[in-house]
Amino acid sequence: MKLKNKIAIITGSSRGIGKSTALLFAKEGAKVVVNYLSSEKEAFSVVDEIKKIGSEAIAIKCDISKENEIKKMIQKTIDTFGKIDILVNNAGIVFDIPLFEKTVEQWKQTLDVNLIGTFLCSKYASEQMLKNGSGKIINISSTNGINSLSPESADYDASKAGVINLTKNLAKELAPNIQVNSVAPGWVDTDMNKDLPKDFVEEETAKIFLKRFATPEEIAKSILFLVSDDASYITGSILKVDGGYD
Repeated sequence: MKLKNKIAIITGSSRGIGKSTALLFAKEGAKVVVNYLSSEKEAFSVVDEIKKIGSEAIAIKCDISKENEIKKMIQKTIDTFGKIDILVNNAGIVFDIPLFEKTVEQWKQTLDVNLIGTFLCSKYASEQMLKNGSGKIINISSTNGINSLSPESADYDASKAGVINLTKNLAKELAPNIQVNSVAPGWVDTDMNKDLPKDFVEEETAKIFLKRFATPEEIAKSILFLVSDDASYITGSILKVDGGYD
């Protein structure tokens, strides 16, 4: 087992990439904090699945755009498991609407969750990691933050570009004891993308070298690699997982 007795917080882990990561971590021996905001039923279902695997888990409701709620999540994790070894900043939102129809509030909400939430979770989790002398932080960014021409997701793209920059700065700030990396997925078959127009999906799939969207499990395996000892000499890196894209 690659993560035996490790304690991991995974934000936004009631579904999609977060859920797949939580289940994979549990199979590798980790005890998992399943964070959710509105999907309570789904979050507790993930906890039940983890327990069936043979590991331990708790579900914690936390709006990661609110600093006081993050502090409470961190403290509850410490009260329950005693430490934090791994943080996966996965929670995110997107408003796919024409650029100039976006409101200031939508821009703020996107940045508050995707970027500032990632910063705050990292800030308070790393405080606990430093007490143990080690830790791993993985920020889920996106290929949209690397190279994107999608005006309808300009706020999302900006937030993910910020996450990439934040990753590099956190890696320097928290070295040498805490490793910080980012996984930048391309198109993934998740609930966030389930309502995309069929013709758009076909156009995008044609651009992908492997001619398909990723599964959440494939992204989870990349995250597992970066938090395992297999990636002991990697920090400040961005791992693009997009199946090849042109």
